[in-house]
Amino acid sequence: MGDEITSGLADYKDQARERLDFLKIPVDIVDPGRLGLLIFQLLAEGKEQNIILLSLWDLLRARRNAEYREYVKQAALVIPISKSVISGIRFLLGKQAIRYMPFDFVISLLRTLESYEFSSYFLGGKKRILGKVEKNIRETFPGLRIVGRYPGSFKRQDEATIIEAIRKASPSLLLVGKGVRGGEHWITRNGKRLGKGLRLWCSDLFDVFAERKRHPSRTIFDLGLEWIGYCLQNPLKLLRIFPFVYYNILLLIYKIFKIKPSTSA
Repeated sequence: MGDEITSGLADYKDQARERLDFLKIPVDIVDPGRLGLLIFQLLAEGKEQNIILLSLWDLLRARRNAEYREYVKQAALVIPISKSVISGIRFLLGKQAIRYMPFDFVISLLRTLESYEFSSYFLGGKKRILGKVEKNIRETFPGLRIVGRYPGSFKRQDEATIIEAIRKASPSLLLVGKGVRGGEHWITRNGKRLGKGLRLWCSDLFDVFAERKRHPSRTIFDLGLEWIGYCLQNPLKLLRIFPFVYYNILLLIYKIFKIKPSTSA
């Protein structure tokens, strides 16, 4: 009976997620209506599962950085969050991928965890901010078990102790935010030591949960104009126009020369 359930869940995962090979980087198409059961299926597998919210800049980084590329390729879910990635997939592969707003995706993830009485652990950010994050999430998701938190500015000599605490707490979801040495690379460099469960790099979402930053409105996000706000906060991001141009040239090259994607699971 247990084998039948496991087999059924595996079949469901294959139906709920379509993995594409886009510019030699995996990207998943996941129906929002099936996301909850897909998350449950991943947790039921009882192993380490990384989730990546993939922006255009992340995709380009994966193409040039071997460590990050391997991290993306081994991820259980690679969720596109950039309109440019969605339009590129449609242009090159003729597929209609589904774009997620990072804040909404994490909210859906936490709601799913709460419904199954799963747990979470927060790592990153400043101590005061992290306290506010925990308070707000407890109020919003009272059924979600928060089994630990630790700010990101920890000393290198404390890292092993923190990793051991996470492993012993065995959270269903480890949310890692800014302030952790190595950023998103911290997850892949310590993956085997963290134990089972989902891991997600949430960038500056701790600031959003602590009500220190506002996430883009749905209208702005749907129009793909959230970059304007980011540029206002940091004008240096305007330099991203150059990799954006490179990306579009790359799409044309792949289209004109009909470069075939490799087989992807």
